[in-house]
Amino acid sequence: MSARAEDRTEGRGLSRRSLLIGGAAAGGLVIGWALWPRQYRAGFAATEDERVFDAWLKIARDGRVTVAVPQAELGQGVYTLLAQIVAGELGADWRAVAVQPAEINPLFANVLLARQWAPAVLPPQADRAEDQPMLGDALEELATRGAFMVTAGSSSVRMFEQPARIAGATARAMLCRAAAARWDVPWESCRAVDGFVIHERRRLRFGELAEEAAALDPPDPVPLLPTPRNALSGMDMPRLDVPAKLDGSATFAADVRLPDMLYAAIRHGPIGDSRLTKFSRDGAKGVIGLVDVVTTDRWLAAVANNGWAANRALDRLAPTFETHGPLPDDDSIETALAEALRTGKGWTIAERGSVLASFEKSAGTRVFEAEYNAAPALHAGIETRSATASVRGGKVEVWAASQAPAAAREAVAAALGVSASDVILYPMLAGGAFGRALDHGVAVEAALISRHMGRPVQLTWSRAEECLQDHYRAPAKARMIGAIGQAGELAGLSAKIAVPATMREQMRRLVRVDLPHAAWRAVADECDPLAVEGAMPLYNIPNVAVDHYPAGIGIPTGRWRGNANSYTAFFVEAFLDELAIAASIEPLSFRMQMLGGQPRLAACITGVAAMANWTGGAGGEGQGLACHAMRGSYIAVIASARTGDRGVRVSRISAMVDAGRLINPDIARQQIEGGIVWGLAQALGAATGFERGLATVRRLREANLPALDDMPDIQVEFVRSDAEPGGIGEIGVPAIAPAIANALFSAAGVRLRELPLLSGGL
Repeated sequence: MSARAEDRTEGRGLSRRSLLIGGAAAGGLVIGWALWPRQYRAGFAATEDERVFDAWLKIARDGRVTVAVPQAELGQGVYTLLAQIVAGELGADWRAVAVQPAEINPLFANVLLARQWAPAVLPPQADRAEDQPMLGDALEELATRGAFMVTAGSSSVRMFEQPARIAGATARAMLCRAAAARWDVPWESCRAVDGFVIHERRRLRFGELAEEAAALDPPDPVPLLPTPRNALSGMDMPRLDVPAKLDGSATFAADVRLPDMLYAAIRHGPIGDSRLTKFSRDGAKGVIGLVDVVTTDRWLAAVANNGWAANRALDRLAPTFETHGPLPDDDSIETALAEALRTGKGWTIAERGSVLASFEKSAGTRVFEAEYNAAPALHAGIETRSATASVRGGKVEVWAASQAPAAAREAVAAALGVSASDVILYPMLAGGAFGRALDHGVAVEAALISRHMGRPVQLTWSRAEECLQDHYRAPAKARMIGAIGQAGELAGLSAKIAVPATMREQMRRLVRVDLPHAAWRAVADECDPLAVEGAMPLYNIPNVAVDHYPAGIGIPTGRWRGNANSYTAFFVEAFLDELAIAASIEPLSFRMQMLGGQPRLAACITGVAAMANWTGGAGGEGQGLACHAMRGSYIAVIASARTGDRGVRVSRISAMVDAGRLINPDIARQQIEGGIVWGLAQALGAATGFERGLATVRRLREANLPALDDMPDIQVEFVRSDAEPGGIGEIGVPAIAPAIANALFSAAGVRLRELPLLSGGL
């Protein structure tokens, strides 16, 4: 629900016109509906020895099964997870399974994510897509027609498990029918096991049947296995991407090598509307290997026959930029957030009961207020932005890691003035992306440089450029207000959060290809429900409200691992700890008494309490509890802290997770552990300040990221569940910082309300 916080108007309907306006705002996806095709071809390339069964898989004569994966492999294991689902339903031998990135195809549109991101493209008065059946169906159709292939929001398995199962089951039935025809038996009596079709004592390899089977019509209805759990799905199968990463044969964008290829280094201006004014071409003349200098209004690139020469020449070129408008710094960002809370217009995103009534100081009610802050955070992926491009003869080839390949292809085509059909995008592995690869600027820049040079060019950003031109996790300021009743119960909770409209900004860059400064200016005063996502607690609080106060802070912001949940969970869970202490109730009991109707979260809390031997800090060791739920998954975290010669240190982090039915428990554990480390990085550092439009952190060593010596013992357990799979890529992040903050208070009596918590380490 969206409304001005001041009037909370009722009866906001959604018209066809508002949908069309929202669609137009998302980049003109509303097109000639009746003229658009209703069926889409598989588009899966095959060799002479391979037979395509559908868009998802093909089988070679030697029995090798190749699965097309429509989601980007960012280190989260999606190549393995989706292949495991297909192969398990098919009855394949895991040793004969391979993967390759799927081609851009409407069949692979991530319609679940389109619904999830709906508030970022619809008018502010439109309700959420999931609450409007007509709107949700229309968004799915728009996403499909626009080939909305996006990897984000912990949506891969949640979106594609069922299509992957159907693909595997369809091919299995076709193989069984081909074998049954040879044996003259009912195909229903055949089974597919470990790459063979079996009937009694007879068996045939998949490869022997592939040609005949692929020529058959798909079955209708598709005979799915009785349960999603099978010989592969639900098992700790080895990851398919790991061997190549271990032996160095895995190819990332910066590993591409093409004949006659050049290397480029790039320099952009400060944040904002910056334009190149001058550079010293003579200063780079002495650099051996420099081939040319390519410039646009916004950036300058040095092109050389090796990367070292390109970077050395870039420094000597000494480009100068002029920025129109104010240059953001720490003070201006803080002022913008504070003013948004003080005088800005707020939008009520979610509410229950009457918060104002609960704050009336009567009958023993006590009202508490606290202000929380989160600093801008870097993505800090191991791989800096990189792309390789070859523009020749009107044809464009681009090698890049992209979380939105269709949008990247469109952006390259638009920049070069060619048709999208003339652009071939090769999706590459990403060395960590965390939302940063949703932006396709590096691919566009590589293509423009290649066109200018008439040769293939590989563009790699330096680490400093990566930090200076990041689309940062948004800074946020929250005014938290809570009312404790006479019996110690939480009677009301208000979260007023000042933060940029990050997702609206992100979508303008992603779909409309707006420049960063144009995108943030366009949405500076717009309501964005996704900017405060996760702030509505699951607890049974009778009166609660979450308000978004848009803030124009003058820096580009974007998706980040955990997204808004990374700061909203900190605001809510740390403040709940304060309220528990004010109510003189132990923090775990304080939460449990409000968990009516939330059995999955309650199971996580009781489970982690047993794991961590919860004492509430009474046993001489500080302990902090925090919980969260997102993307269909639940987590409870206990951080344990001790005081010693080196100050207060977190010694252990315990987590109990309910992520529904797990496709690969080992990958799920890896993701939760990785999320915990990411959350620890958020608590320790990963942030940057700003001075005259430039980030002050420009090297990883300056970001105060946790080192091995900082790492506590990590314990992760899962609640066994047959619920639908939940997201696992982000759920490990949000609860870590508040759990650590609460543990530090328990251990040292110091309440920290800012992220990062301690710049000097724990």
